[in-house]
Amino acid sequence: IEALMRFVRYQLGKDEPHFGWIFEDKVGRIEGSPFGEFRRLEADIPLDRVRLLSPTVPSKIVAVGRNYVDHAREHDAEVPEIPLLFLKPPSAVIASGEPIILPPQSGQVEHEAELAIVIGRQARWLSTKEAMNFVFGYTICNDVTARDLQRKDGQWTRGKSFDTFCPLGPWIETELDPADVLLTCRVDSELRQMASTREMVFTVPQLLVFISSVMTLLPGDVILTGTPAGVGSLLPGNVVEISIEGIGILR
Repeated sequence: IEALMRFVRYQLGKDEPHFGWIFEDKVGRIEGSPFGEFRRLEADIPLDRVRLLSPTVPSKIVAVGRNYVDHAREHDAEVPEIPLLFLKPPSAVIASGEPIILPPQSGQVEHEAELAIVIGRQARWLSTKEAMNFVFGYTICNDVTARDLQRKDGQWTRGKSFDTFCPLGPWIETELDPADVLLTCRVDSELRQMASTREMVFTVPQLLVFISSVMTLLPGDVILTGTPAGVGSLLPGNVVEISIEGIGILR
């Protein structure tokens, strides 16, 4: 497939945002959209000269709760028999390197390191056999959560939806087998979370089949695949770094 590469959204100075592709330590502009017809221009802009934006602008972010057994146990919750879905609003998305704002309504904001699926084309009622053909690639997400509000409300919308509560990035990696990659989260260099995606209760194809039986997925939409055990509080001034093998680091 021609499109096997790392895709970014970036801004150079005060120019309009553009999609781009990365070759070594340089960025090349893309004419058109990577989710449709596009043409790659030469990679001639040093990566350190551009500001990386969130790599996609999703119409929706579909998240999966309790998709690692140990994470369900640390909250004294049962492992779901079918995927447990919730939504995060697109207004929560920020790029790697941008600050998470701790809202005054909450006294317990926590990190959740997750592998994120980026949808490549419109999908509905997918079968297991075809599901992976609708994946454009993968990125990293921090499903930031106001845990006290999540518990208080019973349903999760408020606790998951504050502005800045969905850091995504730094780019979309199209060459990744999501079945067994290492995911880690560090806060101020302290290791908080470490697990392999092989520990997920529901696999990437199973999630795609289930979610597409509920709603139409559009190009650029994001599916969050759940977080492993080890979630913990974030305090002012903390630096959160989530690393996924084969993708990179979301900071």
